[in-house]
Amino acid sequence: MKVMAWGLLLLSILCLIWQVHFFNKGKNERVLMAFGDSLTYGYGDREEEGYVGRLEDKVNSTNSKENIHVWNYGVYGQETDGVLKQLDDLKIRTKLKEAESMIVFIGTNDLLNSNGGDLSPLHVNNIRKEKPVYIQHLHQILSILRKENKQAPILVLGLYNPYPANHSIEKQIDDWNHSILAETNKHTKMKYVPTNDCFKHIEKSKYFSDSLHPNKKGYDLITKKILEVQRF
Repeated sequence: MKVMAWGLLLLSILCLIWQVHFFNKGKNERVLMAFGDSLTYGYGDREEEGYVGRLEDKVNSTNSKENIHVWNYGVYGQETDGVLKQLDDLKIRTKLKEAESMIVFIGTNDLLNSNGGDLSPLHVNNIRKEKPVYIQHLHQILSILRKENKQAPILVLGLYNPYPANHSIEKQIDDWNHSILAETNKHTKMKYVPTNDCFKHIEKSKYFSDSLHPNKKGYDLITKKILEVQRF
């Protein structure tokens, strides 16, 4: 009876292995790691996980030979120092080499909190004072990612103005984005992805879930912009 039981167990294991092989035949699983704040977390479209989940779905639905699997490290309210703490975690840092591509979308909270947590009224001097600290943190983040994984392409997303009609805010967003682009260009195999133009000349209520976070349609615009810059 023991021999029969072991035989049935072995047969079940072999069947399971065959099923996994059959359904994944010809499929290569590629890991995309995404770091950021609530925008990467997908706040406002949590069911689909925002641009991250939509990117995964679009790539996998159009690519019959390879699948991407997103490891989403976005955290609501996170700033650049939070990403640095994540990268200090050995559980995360040791996985960086497994990624075939990465996305970094961080800085909205750094800017907001430098202004007191919102954008009204605007304290331009405070925002300008915080920018060098933010860029230094971004430099550290990108340097760590490249040191731990020398091959994976890394996309660095720029910030967007959630109040496109406010030209004073627009100037500060443009200033930070200029510095983000300059920092991105210092590193190898990295591309800057602008997001601010996604939300210009739109009716905000149709693309945002609240004053800051996009809804499904808004995240679709960001996903489309990413795919315009990078093929997966």
